[in-house]
Amino acid sequence: MGGNYLQIENVLFTVTMLLYVAAMVVYFLFIAARREGMAKVAVILQTAGFILHTAALIVRGVGAGRLPLTNQYEFATSFAWGLCLVSLIFVYRYKFHVLGAFAAPVIFLIIGYAAMQSKDVHELMPALRSNWLGFHVSSAIIGYGGFGVSFVLGIIFLMREYMKDQSFLDRHVPSREKLDLIAYRSVSLGLLFLTFCILTGAIWAERAWGSYWSWDPKETWSLITWIIYAAYLHLRINRGWKGKAAAVFAVIGFIAVLFTYIGVNSFLPGIHSYA
Repeated sequence: MGGNYLQIENVLFTVTMLLYVAAMVVYFLFIAARREGMAKVAVILQTAGFILHTAALIVRGVGAGRLPLTNQYEFATSFAWGLCLVSLIFVYRYKFHVLGAFAAPVIFLIIGYAAMQSKDVHELMPALRSNWLGFHVSSAIIGYGGFGVSFVLGIIFLMREYMKDQSFLDRHVPSREKLDLIAYRSVSLGLLFLTFCILTGAIWAERAWGSYWSWDPKETWSLITWIIYAAYLHLRINRGWKGKAAAVFAVIGFIAVLFTYIGVNSFLPGIHSYA
């Protein structure tokens, strides 16, 4: 990757992090001070951060001559990008600024994790030189973003009954029933893309290694995560599980997502150890 591209990416990445931090601080001020105008400022800052984040990914992709999705740094920053994208969609769709306030710290933690990884660009190993790379990893990013939003919604749902200022809640936080419905839609989005991720990964694995499934730790934990969220949808649709039980399920599911990404890479190395 050329020095100019790396320098531009570093500047864009740094400004992106600063904008996300600023958005997080303004979101907190919005909640703490009950200042309505702060919410719009926070959303603008988050949106600006997302735009520059997108630009940073594009610059890295152009400089590397490939999709920026092949190592720990690239997937982590793309993971944060996906979570920011999905959260903004729900914030704009439902005028739900409090969601942004809870999503911002998660986005910052994930992009902060990315900042601690090596940004060096290496030549792709033969197994990664495939057109399936974009389909497989990008679907994982959107799926994880959906699950991240459902996690945030689950936390808000569980905390809502302890929030005291009902007039503020009525203006800025949907009812528990609507929170539950939005979380359900977010999980559905995440599971759709995770399913696509697993299927494309299986096809890619057969072409790269001659086997659709090898019970690699990341494959196994991706399947465990899929089962957790599939159980969530099954219990909701067929058993009527809603409310607190569903919120707890969404929180547990995202813990499995984080372990699939960070925990497996740290403690259970395998053929996916590069990402």
